[in-house]
Amino acid sequence: MRTKILLIIALTLAALLSAGCGETTKETTKKVAQPTTSPAQTQVRIPAYYHDAASIGVLPPTLSPDKFIGPAKEAYEVAQEIPNTLAQLPCYCYCDMHMGHKSLHSCFEDTHASQCAVCVSEALQAYQLQQSGVPVEQIRQRIIAEYSKQ
Repeated sequence: MRTKILLIIALTLAALLSAGCGETTKETTKKVAQPTTSPAQTQVRIPAYYHDAASIGVLPPTLSPDKFIGPAKEAYEVAQEIPNTLAQLPCYCYCDMHMGHKSLHSCFEDTHASQCAVCVSEALQAYQLQQSGVPVEQIRQRIIAEYSKQ
């Protein structure tokens, strides 16, 4: 009988302690889960790009498309055909942060773009838009609008 009473007391204490711990955790979680947001935090970061053709200067050459196959080859052909356009576009794989790239053009100066679907997709889209007569500024706006959501 005495063992049963001790067992009931132990279980009651354990239940009370765990309930108390749960409330403390909820309070801590509530404080962490309610961060303040400033306007700067709600804006999406736009990767690096040259703002206009005059600021580009001399671009480094891109790699030869002959080194690649499929869509990557097409994108490297685009990079050779419209280098100034690609230099005025941000790259949404954010290679400016981890590789020091200055624009979408930078991705085609080495093998990076051949391994990145974002770079290839942006370059091919930019080429199609430019072939349709869309100015670079509007191409950039479309790229930013589409890729900043991803």
